[in-house]
Amino acid sequence: MKAMVLREHGGPEKLVYETSFPDPAIGEGDVLLRVRASSLNYHDIFTRRGMPGIKIAMPMIMGLDIAGEIAEVGPGVTGWQVGDRVLVDPANRVEGGLMGETAPGGLAELCRVCAHQLIRLPDHVGFSEAAAIPVVYGTAIRMMHTIGQVEKDEKVLIIGASGGIGVSCVQLAKLAGAFVIGCVSSGRKAEKLLVLGADRTIDYVKDDFVKEIFAHFGKPMRRGPVATNGVDVVVNYTGGDTWVKSLRCLRVGGRILTCGATAGFNPVEDLRYIWSFELQIRGSNSYGREDILKGLELVASGRLKPHIDVVLPLEQAAEGLRRLEQREVFGKVVIVP
Repeated sequence: MKAMVLREHGGPEKLVYETSFPDPAIGEGDVLLRVRASSLNYHDIFTRRGMPGIKIAMPMIMGLDIAGEIAEVGPGVTGWQVGDRVLVDPANRVEGGLMGETAPGGLAELCRVCAHQLIRLPDHVGFSEAAAIPVVYGTAIRMMHTIGQVEKDEKVLIIGASGGIGVSCVQLAKLAGAFVIGCVSSGRKAEKLLVLGADRTIDYVKDDFVKEIFAHFGKPMRRGPVATNGVDVVVNYTGGDTWVKSLRCLRVGGRILTCGATAGFNPVEDLRYIWSFELQIRGSNSYGREDILKGLELVASGRLKPHIDVVLPLEQAAEGLRRLEQREVFGKVVIVP
């Protein structure tokens, strides 16, 4: 089969397109999936580079998010048949492990999947839309709703609002009826965010986002009517030098939501803001199956449309990953074999 194959950790050049990679063999409880779409995530970049403490068997086929059709059903599998359209829960919640990291993923024509990871796909939901859901929208739903409990009329500042997670957080916050401020790195991305539904944008390359929040929503103060100054929620999944700045934007009792640290996991901290303003820090660890199902329900009902920046053929998956790594994308990158 054709596949994008990683044989050793390193830079973009380590991801190689191969046309005669062995087809997967399936066993008890497995299905063979004909991949119709797989979306890229920043996690794929970490996998390609190599992560401390995580050993990955080589060669590896990356790609956590997978949608396709069942091509073959293994022994002991019931309730599924050849031709069924499915979405894959990337996490193996029985044996453990993760597609595209500890088990070969979706950047190939075929993929072996444990049957218990399958989610039935409605006929009117496209494969590319479905493949955009699990990691990004599942994670965003868990952070914004399950954990973060974002509500109507709350002011929500989203750092890195043009990435996959950021775009989905903008959409979900708007669905909840919040006032959304998106923080991005260019005017072009800001324009796209406004079209997507954001109420205000900040270009953090040109402007200090803390000063912008103070100017438009007031500087947070601890007492009196001005205790409502600032924003109610900050979504920060980047970490790094934006962390303390994010704390400074929050009103008394405000909350910061985080599900990652793409710009650095050990930022300088300033505890004074946390105790002085009684801030809440709410961590959200990826997604549960119920979050994926909620995302699929929202898409199937028409209330949510995954924002796809570009769809590329399998042989251009390395280019898609490069665009993601260089932050050139707005939303999701989808790969089709």
